[in-house]
Amino acid sequence: MDTEMLYTTHRPLLFSLAYRMLGSVQDAEDIIQDTFIALNGTEAEHIQNIKAYLSKMVTNRCIDRLKSARKKREQYVGEWLPEPLLTENTQSEDPAHQMFLKESVSMAYLLLLQQLSETERAVFLLKEVLQYNYEDIAEMVGKSSTNCRQIFHRAKKSIGPSEEKKITKKGASLTEQFFRALTYGDTDTLLSLLSVDATLVTDGGGKIKAAIFPILGADRISRFYQSILPKLPKDVSYTLTTVNSEPGMILTVGGRVYAVMSLHIENNRIQNIYSVMNPDKLTHISA
Repeated sequence: MDTEMLYTTHRPLLFSLAYRMLGSVQDAEDIIQDTFIALNGTEAEHIQNIKAYLSKMVTNRCIDRLKSARKKREQYVGEWLPEPLLTENTQSEDPAHQMFLKESVSMAYLLLLQQLSETERAVFLLKEVLQYNYEDIAEMVGKSSTNCRQIFHRAKKSIGPSEEKKITKKGASLTEQFFRALTYGDTDTLLSLLSVDATLVTDGGGKIKAAIFPILGADRISRFYQSILPKLPKDVSYTLTTVNSEPGMILTVGGRVYAVMSLHIENNRIQNIYSVMNPDKLTHISA
């Protein structure tokens, strides 16, 4: 069995599944590594469909990881956000990138997935993103195909339709105005760029000072930034990029990644701001 070739071929699909299941880049990578280590010790003769076999291994490991982390998640300080993933090369022909972008990976979409149970999430992703049939999914999750069909439709109704997001020139310009306003502490401009009912969610994980609850409304968000901007270090800088397929920014302090932000834009106004500052969630992003 050529494990290296299998890894190259199937890693994009497996990462697409594991990241959406877990909301963690690092955990997804760990599970893929564990899967291929386990595959090395497996007799290949009894494996009829290697893609489905690997998907089952990853799915089961993700479900186990989610169950074991449930208590830790319940004790998490403040709001929990997925680990941000940079998706800047949206025109890339790399199969890994195309697989990842096949369905929405926005912060909002990943947070909706987190509301599903472990099994619901697995069934939904195996069908919606990886396009497996119900018979294959049933074998992977240990349910009947009829049950999997019901689980999928229930999850689909809960999640709603995913939206393909493309970053337009206008959206990119709006994003740059927003981050320039942050850099210079221009709260008047900041206020003009936000929807009246905008929401800011910050994730410090109890390790970096952040808002414990979402901040609702343009006025409150503007006042929040007005209070914290003067406290930022002098050597703060930002780099515009694409985070989870939406406009974003990497904020660095002294050459170290301090925060990664992504914006959800609707009707030419910023509707949602997601700011990940928990350093444990930023180790995979280099300055």
